[in-house]
Amino acid sequence: MNFIEDLKWRGALNQVTDEAGLLEAMSNDKIGAYVGTDPTAPSLHLGHLIPFMVLKRFQNAGGKAVIIIGGGTGAIGDPRPTTERKLLSPEQLAANEQGITAQVTKLFGTGDTQIVNNNDWLGKLTLTDFLRDYGKLFSINVMLKKDVVASRLETGISFTEFTYQILQGIDFHELWRRHNVQLQIGGSDQWGNITSGIDLIHAIEGNEAKAFGLTIPLMTDATGKKFGKSEGNAIWLDAEKTSPYTFYQFWYNQSDADVVKYLKYFTFLSVDEINELEKASQENPGAREAQRRLAQEVTKFVHGQAAVEEAERLSAALFSGDVADLSADEIADAFGGVPSFEIEQAPKNIVDFLVDGQIESSKRQAREDVTNGAIRINGEQIKDLEAVIDPASHYDGQFVLVRRGKKKYFLGKVQ
Repeated sequence: MNFIEDLKWRGALNQVTDEAGLLEAMSNDKIGAYVGTDPTAPSLHLGHLIPFMVLKRFQNAGGKAVIIIGGGTGAIGDPRPTTERKLLSPEQLAANEQGITAQVTKLFGTGDTQIVNNNDWLGKLTLTDFLRDYGKLFSINVMLKKDVVASRLETGISFTEFTYQILQGIDFHELWRRHNVQLQIGGSDQWGNITSGIDLIHAIEGNEAKAFGLTIPLMTDATGKKFGKSEGNAIWLDAEKTSPYTFYQFWYNQSDADVVKYLKYFTFLSVDEINELEKASQENPGAREAQRRLAQEVTKFVHGQAAVEEAERLSAALFSGDVADLSADEIADAFGGVPSFEIEQAPKNIVDFLVDGQIESSKRQAREDVTNGAIRINGEQIKDLEAVIDPASHYDGQFVLVRRGKKKYFLGKVQ
């Protein structure tokens, strides 16, 4: 399959301005495509990964990948559908640029990849240059009809955010001129900005200039919820903000209804490989083979093979209950979401420990569970009612991990 056919099969194509023209341009020359991202945070999250996956496929199809870190556009902010963005300080922007640049460099490498900052040209524009050279080429009537602008007319939109589409158009023209970038890739909400850039290129370079736009569909799960919105918590690509283990588990825990769609979109596995995984998922969903492969592939792409192996080692330890040799950081990572309670550094009798931590409702129930072997402390089964729990004995003296029954975990945190 060619680049477009592959995107269609994977469900990763929403709109393209000129499909035949784009494929012809790709066959005749090593053209570039670009994705832009504004440094509004120190890390990308899963929502950002979506267009970057399409850019990587373009690169794999023989094209050159160009990535804009929006130091210029990030200073004013892409308009949201409902509210005005808060402006970031120059210091915060610079720190965010540094973090995101490191991430995209890791994802794409340096071969056939160019990472640029649009502040290099937008920052040099004077107001009169902007109005004379570009403002004259944009019609207010057309700009008002763009979806993101139209949605803000009721509540109001500042002139600053209103002009964002002009700046994005300038980006496309600059990359067209400097790096032979003929394709811009973005989310479905970027269609208006992308076509504005194509119109600008035609206005400056002539209607024969080759420029194309491609958008990807809004990703939702089987319930219609926007992809990546997990209980309101973003899944970050920065290992310090979302650990590789948590990242791996996010993919492993995807539903059977979604896993094939995400295999198509977020991995570079072949049609045959994905079809085999789909068959395996239908025949034996409990094995979660498709989810495991999804987690392996995406975690490897973002964090590397070593991170996959570490996540699977930690997962195996949790599944078996063999947690005694885990580090304090691994305990904090793996059990950060379980019920927790504060404990003192001083040793305490097992029964008192369980009741004080509200793991058991009464001393009678605590004694019964201990005697029956239902309590494990730091992975070790405790059946002695006289046992003493010493927080200093494991996990650098920071935690005591309690398991009641087969699956119910509690985490005691030393004050």
